[in-house]
Amino acid sequence: MATYYKFDYAIRNEADEVVDSSDKGESLSFVEGDNSMIPGLEEALIGHAVGDKFSVTIGPEDAYGHHQRQLVKTVAKQMIQTEAEEIKVGMIFQVGTGASSQVVKVMAIEDDGVTVDANHPLAGITFNFDIHVLEVRQAISDDM
Repeated sequence: MATYYKFDYAIRNEADEVVDSSDKGESLSFVEGDNSMIPGLEEALIGHAVGDKFSVTIGPEDAYGHHQRQLVKTVAKQMIQTEAEEIKVGMIFQVGTGASSQVVKVMAIEDDGVTVDANHPLAGITFNFDIHVLEVRQAISDDM
C-alpha cells in the first residue's frame, strides 16, 4: 500500500536565503509513487516519521533535469499559436500539435523566427530543502 506524506518546507538558494516556503502558504503533500513530487524529494522523505526535521540538497538530475541546449530552437513565427497581438520575450506558448506539442518560453524575437526554450523553467537548478514532516500514513482513495 502507498504512503501519504505531508510536510512543511523552506527552499534556500546558494546564499542560504529562503526563496520559497510553506510558512505563509500551504504545506505540500504527495502519495508515494504518484509522480507528483520531484523524484529526489520523494526519495528523501520516504522512511521519515511525523515530527522529523531534516535538510536535503536535490540536484537537477533528481528534480527538473539539466538544462538541455537542444531544447532551445528558433521556429517560424507562424508555429506559435496565440491570440496575442504581438509576441514578446518571456511569453509562454504551445508549439506544434497533438503528441508533438511542447510548451515553450520565448527567449528572443528576430526577423527569421522566434527563439524558444522548451526546458522546464526550473531545469538546471539545485534545491536546498529544509523539511518538517507533518503527516505520514497509509494513503486512501481521497489522496489519489
